[in-house]
Amino acid sequence: MTAEYAIETAGIEKIYASRFRGRQIKAVSNLTLRVPIGVKYGLLGPNGAGKTTFVKMLLSAVHPTSGTARLFGRDSQMPEARRPVGYLPENHRFPTYLTGNGMLDFYAALSGVPSESRRRRVPELLELVGLKDWGDVRIRKYSKGMLQRLGLAQALIHRPKLLVLDEPTDGVDPVGRRDIRAILDRLTGKGVTVFINSHLLAEVETFCEYVAILHKGRLALEGKISSLLSERGYEVRAREVPDNVLAALRQAGAAVSSNGTGTHLRLANIEEANRAIDEIRASGGLIESLEKTTGTLEDVFMRVTASERAA
Repeated sequence: MTAEYAIETAGIEKIYASRFRGRQIKAVSNLTLRVPIGVKYGLLGPNGAGKTTFVKMLLSAVHPTSGTARLFGRDSQMPEARRPVGYLPENHRFPTYLTGNGMLDFYAALSGVPSESRRRRVPELLELVGLKDWGDVRIRKYSKGMLQRLGLAQALIHRPKLLVLDEPTDGVDPVGRRDIRAILDRLTGKGVTVFINSHLLAEVETFCEYVAILHKGRLALEGKISSLLSERGYEVRAREVPDNVLAALRQAGAAVSSNGTGTHLRLANIEEANRAIDEIRASGGLIESLEKTTGTLEDVFMRVTASERAA
């Protein structure tokens, strides 16, 4: 594992003990994921897929049963590894008796931002998220969309290098969603990595460059959205492909899905498909089919989760 990735996990798992007949519940199973620095990355999955558990393990709020997680090359369980991370949880709660100014100043102090810097940073962020005129208003008077904007400001207060956002546009109107996307675009333009946990497929399709889909705690699919959704994309189905070849194909931009019946690869054009086929054959893997593909992220999501259910 190296510092070239903002997030890097290797075989991470979380198993909970159940009181029902001594059973165990595997919330996340053998998940290996790499998120490059400076990209917009979406994490998708049905309810109960393990998305929130995975994020909590990244932030050391939940300790993995096995496997490792690193943030910018450092073990995520080390406090210094989490210092460059800004986090906006779903259904966050702020003290309603505080004003927007007071709340941001409080969280900035918790993050170790010096008082002189806080006096400049708080109004700067309120203006950035469109709450410039609401800084002296108590939070109890904020709408849900305004609370989301304030939550984003809180996550940005210490100038993080990685933003982990759980449903960041939930409850925000269309104009607000566009504004938040514009803010996040500017941040990634400055090298900040944005990692979004969401169930809003259209939002992820519009905003993100990469996507991973979890289902029943397992990684069902990952890759570049451009490869997944290209109008003239191709799908290669194969069997007995070595793990190192799959890793190399993912690194080259292929979207890879594996289950008990084999491996599916989605590629942006016929040239990439041919290169993938050559590499698979050279490694001893077997090609079963090559097909043209089209569709939306929702089509991909439904197909992948349906195949995982069948498996």
